[in-house]
Amino acid sequence: MTAPSPSPLARRLGLRDAVAIGLASMIGAGVFAVWAPAARAGGDWLLLGLALAALVAYANASSTGRLAARYPESGGAYRYGREELGVWPGFLAGWGFVIGKTASCAAMAMTAAAYLVPAEWQKPVAIAAVVLLSGLNLLGITRTARAATVIVAAVLAVLALVVLAGLSGLASGDAAGPLASEAATGPYGVLQSAGLLFFGFAGYARIATLGEEVRAPERTIPRAIAIALGVVVALYALLAVVLLQALGAGGLSAAGAAPLAELVGRSGWGWAVPVVGVGAGLAALGALLALIAGIGRTALAMARDGELPRGLAAVQSRTQVPYAAELVVATAIIAVLLVADLREAIGFSSFGVLLYYLVANLAALRLLGRSSGSPATRRARQGLAVVGALGCVVLVVTLPPLAVAGGVAVFALGALFRAIRLRLARPAP
Repeated sequence: MTAPSPSPLARRLGLRDAVAIGLASMIGAGVFAVWAPAARAGGDWLLLGLALAALVAYANASSTGRLAARYPESGGAYRYGREELGVWPGFLAGWGFVIGKTASCAAMAMTAAAYLVPAEWQKPVAIAAVVLLSGLNLLGITRTARAATVIVAAVLAVLALVVLAGLSGLASGDAAGPLASEAATGPYGVLQSAGLLFFGFAGYARIATLGEEVRAPERTIPRAIAIALGVVVALYALLAVVLLQALGAGGLSAAGAAPLAELVGRSGWGWAVPVVGVGAGLAALGALLALIAGIGRTALAMARDGELPRGLAAVQSRTQVPYAAELVVATAIIAVLLVADLREAIGFSSFGVLLYYLVANLAALRLLGRSSGSPATRRARQGLAVVGALGCVVLVVTLPPLAVAGGVAVFALGALFRAIRLRLARPAP
């Protein structure tokens, strides 16, 4: 398959910038909210669920890093699937990412607003956040990276405060103490908790979607993915241990939508509860910032190949940003915000993420089959790709049925769209 034409995007991101974007993508509002549903699913085996999620994430990251080094272009798994597996797998990965993550952006904007302002202001503030962050992205990828760095630093400071509060409560005895989970958890529950926690790691792919804007991508992208994922795994593990020690699986299961805020409050640091809320809002904004950029680059790659309207491939000459794709993405997010609140109805996005990584792992298997190096090294890398692919399939099974049905519907719509476009483009006999 022929490679795409040379890109007008500029390679301006260094290792620190790429790591910051990866961290902003992964340390979203989910880290403030995922623990209660994960504990309800995994019970006292929550840490095992976290370990399984980290293993699948590591396997996927290994595949993504090798593919990004081989294809340092915009589009991520869309490009990898197209080059290694064919146009249909690539299209479905790109379609699922663009459509599913556009809905996710609307949900993130509403989540940020819910943490930061009263209910009557939430929708206007969510729309304003999309406009502001899209405008920031349009100023250039280095501005995006700088903003991501500031947001990540602030969120990490808030999470450090949470850990200190939990440890202080344990040391002083102010914390209420752990509660046992009410029911035993079977293998399905552990897998479901892993599925919930996996999506907290999934944002490292955002680094790969920006592959054309990273300096020395063959070396920088794999390193950035590994560093960002390592930081997040360590952070999640620390938070999980503190939460389980302070609240127990039973208390964590009953903690509601803001378990970190509840931990801080029960540890005697009530003054810090509003700070945790602000941190959650900032985390959602950081993930939104990185995701808007990632969707724009994937749409750019698809438009170049004619899978989306070719006008979306337009790039601004001064900032070297795919402005047409960014503007359309922002408009679509705002349209969704005006007609719906998708915070409770975006399960199909999870389905799309898993298919996205499944395509990446299968593409990595094909790539590794042609790679040089010792047979033992090649087999080990192929084994990781197999683990990643199987992990994606297993985690799909744990999704709620409505999420699976929604995902299937979105991909069926995409396949129909592509089939009609190909039929209309076919020359008359």
